[in-house]
Amino acid sequence: MKIRLFVLIFLVSAKLLFGQNTPKEYTEKVKKAEGFYKAKDFKNSANNYSEAFRSNGWKASLNDRYNAACSWAMASVTDSAFSQLEKIATQFSNYNHITGDTDLNSLHADVRWKPLLEKIKLNKEKADAKLNKPLVEKLGSIYNEDQNGRREIGEIEKKYGRDSKEMQEHWRTIIKKDSLNLIEVKAILDKYGWLGPDVVGNQGNNTLFLVIQHADLETQVKYLPMMREAVKNGKAQSGSLALLEDRIALRQGKKQIYGSQIGQDPETHAFYVSPLEDPDHVDKRRAEVGLPPLAEYVTHWNMKWDPEQYKKDLPNLEAKEKRK
Repeated sequence: MKIRLFVLIFLVSAKLLFGQNTPKEYTEKVKKAEGFYKAKDFKNSANNYSEAFRSNGWKASLNDRYNAACSWAMASVTDSAFSQLEKIATQFSNYNHITGDTDLNSLHADVRWKPLLEKIKLNKEKADAKLNKPLVEKLGSIYNEDQNGRREIGEIEKKYGRDSKEMQEHWRTIIKKDSLNLIEVKAILDKYGWLGPDVVGNQGNNTLFLVIQHADLETQVKYLPMMREAVKNGKAQSGSLALLEDRIALRQGKKQIYGSQIGQDPETHAFYVSPLEDPDHVDKRRAEVGLPPLAEYVTHWNMKWDPEQYKKDLPNLEAKEKRK
């Protein structure tokens, strides 16, 4: 499993960006590399990563270098795989992931593997030493409470139906847990502010967002400025903030900005992008906060994105939202 798919939250791209002025060629080559990887054409995947890095003066995100190493390893080009891993060895601290990543199995017998792992293990120990472990544990428990029930929604809907009493009871349970989680998270935010991954780890940091994202409108509006400031200070993901901004806008009767919120017709059960401002330039706005193109995003719901058709459908979509 690749690190891009390992880190993160439902529906949010977790790419570790190294700047917002990424050349278009870099982005396009990385996308091609990912496509070749999915097709199991690892040599072409690796070569496209190299072309992407070359287009940016050999600068690259930690995430893309790790993925390039995976492609080189799967293509059995060991030296190039180690070259990419050595470039990120002083920053990379996800020891548990790299030791279990089967993409890198071909590197394990090489004499360079154990020294590399030692560097990463040391990074992990240094990072862990700075964490507030009681808060990490508390937020880990809250994360499980928040996500476990939501993971079961699809199975319950498939078994009993979307409007079944079983589904209604399940949602009541989720809402009850959300209210309890919110009490805990509000207490943390009010005492410490928005804590970054350096204090509560990536999952703990993500948990703060998830609980606020699932809260009532009044609470979301209250903590929105705090999260905006956290993004400026590198303590929260700009992509997560975009989701919160969109949800608040729709709840206030406005149009969303980034297209992150998906509606479902209660009669046909068909999914649609909830009312969106300026559909023609949504991908530019999404790119600015590290989100993938909308056409890629909506495939999670088996939809296709056609901005021209969307503009024609928009009045009907707005009417649907008002009837909710």
